[in-house]
Amino acid sequence: MNTTWKLQDAKAQFSKVVEDALNKGPQYVTRHGQNAVVIIAADEYEELITPKIPFNEFLMSFPKVSDQSIFERTKDFPRNIKL
Repeated sequence: MNTTWKLQDAKAQFSKVVEDALNKGPQYVTRHGQNAVVIIAADEYEELITPKIPFNEFLMSFPKVSDQSIFERTKDFPRNIKL
């Protein structure tokens, strides 16, 4: 499984690079021995750029609890412990 391509090889076999990006994951393309670009599937890219909801907004998105549904704690008595 080759995930690193020289630029010249990636140009010559671009269809293979795209196919591998779709089936095997990100494909790195190097230029002059240095990583230049990464080719990834479109759905992976969309997941990366989709804004994530901030945690506080996530918590605030839950339905509000009405006054009628407030839970009361049961008043249990402590256990009897023999000393």
